[in-house]
Amino acid sequence: MNTIGELSQYLEEFAPLKLQESYDNSGLLVGNPSTTITGVLISLDTTEEVIEEAINKNCNLVISHHPIVFKGLKKLNGNNYIEKTVIKAIKNDVAIYAIHTNLDNVKNGVNFKIAEKLGLKNIRILAPKTQTLIKLSVFVPVDSTGRLLDALYSAGAGNIGNYSNCSFRTIGLGTFKGNNAANPVYGQKGIVEEIEENKIEVIFPSHLKNKILNGMRKGHPYEEISYFLSELQNPNQDIGSGAIGELETEIPSTDFLPYLKSKMDLKVIRHTELCHKTIKKVAVCGGVGSFLLNNAIQEGAEVFVSSDFKYHEFFDAENKIIITDIGHFESEQYTKDLLLAIISKKFTTFASYLSDHNTNPIQYYF
Repeated sequence: MNTIGELSQYLEEFAPLKLQESYDNSGLLVGNPSTTITGVLISLDTTEEVIEEAINKNCNLVISHHPIVFKGLKKLNGNNYIEKTVIKAIKNDVAIYAIHTNLDNVKNGVNFKIAEKLGLKNIRILAPKTQTLIKLSVFVPVDSTGRLLDALYSAGAGNIGNYSNCSFRTIGLGTFKGNNAANPVYGQKGIVEEIEENKIEVIFPSHLKNKILNGMRKGHPYEEISYFLSELQNPNQDIGSGAIGELETEIPSTDFLPYLKSKMDLKVIRHTELCHKTIKKVAVCGGVGSFLLNNAIQEGAEVFVSSDFKYHEFFDAENKIIITDIGHFESEQYTKDLLLAIISKKFTTFASYLSDHNTNPIQYYF
């Protein structure tokens, strides 16, 4: 049997909590991580109706994309839908876990799912983040280099795009003298020793820092390890906002709108003027995406698929790109399928369900 904590840890390996935006509140919001899971209900939002559905399906964990609690709750009196939902969950021992912008910000996350639904190829992050990579430089005896590198690779270091086991080494002469309390692997205490060493350099995402350093210590023979860390400004191609890719074949822009409507199961699309005759390169962003409009233009996308554009923001397209606003819920609705696939790949001791409840608060009149 698996616990809520075990599932949480697995989800956070895929989408680390450190990658969520500063305003966000992802993670386990209600419940005890040591509780054994009886079943999981996956929803885009957490509402009273979703909690009731979880109870009826014998699920003691709801996993939603949007956090039911964004800011600290000072009271639990049932005065609004947030308080009512949390109270209902606590009364019925239903845990609530949210995986929001951290799932937006990873490769193969929410935005890659949208790109997949649209049949895009050559998908990549639209706006890669900087300051999320660290370079480790560590000195190791030549004959221990392989062991150390294996430990670092296993911990997650040395991955660059489609390549793994990436490192650089330079050879030199290391010197040291141990005091009376030292226990040197090479040479004797109290004597200056010289040993041929490699300087190993690898990069890794910053959220893996503790794991990498633990791996380094396990793979290194010295009791005192000489190393240093450097924060890099390089864009991280695996972490960032939005996604961009290409259609299999170029199509007329007048055909793209019905194509988009069909692929994303839409009732309506708000859009700017069809300033491009054909569509090949498509940028996407689930949820609020106006902050990525310039990135989409700079990357040469003919169309930007997102939601929640304000009236004046449509003018910012300036006939350089076609904005298609498909609705917040509609843009992220397939996040449930993404989460189900992620969970089912690892866990088989409990049932996982997609919620039958449509949590979209927006209704349409035709």
